[in-house]
Amino acid sequence: MRVTVVGAGVVGTMHAWQAVERGHEVVQIEREAEARGASLRNFGQIWVSGRAGGEELETALRARELWEELGGRLPALGFRANGSLTPVRGARELAVAEAAVARADAAARGHKLLTPAEARALNPALRGAFDAALYCERDAAVEPRTAQLALRAELLKSPDYTFLPGREVREVTGPGTVRDDHGDIHHADTVVLCTGAWLGGLVRELAGPGLPVRRVRLQMMQTDPLGEPLPTSVADADSFRYYPAYASPALDELDAGQPQPRTAAEHRMQLLMVQRADGGLTIGDTHEYEHPFAFDTVEEPYEHLAGVVESLLGRPLPRIRHRWAGVYAQCTDTTRVVHRQELADGVWLVTGPGGRGMTCSPAMAETTANELGW
Repeated sequence: MRVTVVGAGVVGTMHAWQAVERGHEVVQIEREAEARGASLRNFGQIWVSGRAGGEELETALRARELWEELGGRLPALGFRANGSLTPVRGARELAVAEAAVARADAAARGHKLLTPAEARALNPALRGAFDAALYCERDAAVEPRTAQLALRAELLKSPDYTFLPGREVREVTGPGTVRDDHGDIHHADTVVLCTGAWLGGLVRELAGPGLPVRRVRLQMMQTDPLGEPLPTSVADADSFRYYPAYASPALDELDAGQPQPRTAAEHRMQLLMVQRADGGLTIGDTHEYEHPFAFDTVEEPYEHLAGVVESLLGRPLPRIRHRWAGVYAQCTDTTRVVHRQELADGVWLVTGPGGRGMTCSPAMAETTANELGW
């Protein structure tokens, strides 16, 4: 079987990986020299803790297994089973954490409620004051800026894999057949469009105006090396407001009795923080849903995040060396894990994972491969 994958972000690269692993001939086409979108501009988190129960959690847990298998084969992915801690303060935040631990699927996530001393035994860098911490043992991390490169380096060892950068697919010319902007025609049994937040051009032409996917913009930053290990990923209680696993009467009480600070509410913020391989911290994030998106970043969210991080670490942040914005595609029905649709004979679109893309991409690609009979 021949497969053409359009897009070299993490979703596209995982589809190419699945096809090659199953013995198929793969051509992967990327319009940039390298992928430059949300696949690089994220935390590199394999984030199980906040996923909705049911299909979303099952997808994340399967993806977590696949990431760990890949990490064993490819050390350059930087896979580490680091878990996460969400420190909480006050009775309302504590009640939300207690409700999460009481869920029927808490054991599958590895959820435990820890005392401050127990949390600091796992992550001594958390020297700030807090009353308890929600631990998720199944959370993990990879290096987002290099993960696709490591996967592709391994794919290029196969004679069945070809990577064609700097080409944009412009037209479907027949079943499983596309033309790129160099005028080359690519014949395959299946084409998979993994174009991320690029929803215009050919995608719009094929899908029409009713594509149930929206674009979401975020802001993030990265620091100089911390100078000490941050052994777990770290979130704050604002993440309870964002992730569906934490929906409960206790969360309603938190929202009613302890609203977010103005900046956090205006920018729909949460703290997520992961230490990179070089010791720096990736910190975010914000969420902007209304078009047109701003073309610049704004400073207030960064100031808010710095204050939250410093209160948890009990020390000043290192110098901020990178600030950036990114855009990802999210299903408008946020209960859906991904949008998978045949747009033309043998041409499939796989998009809209939202903030789940890095976490769930291996399992999303596996499902595509299974459903299409690869």
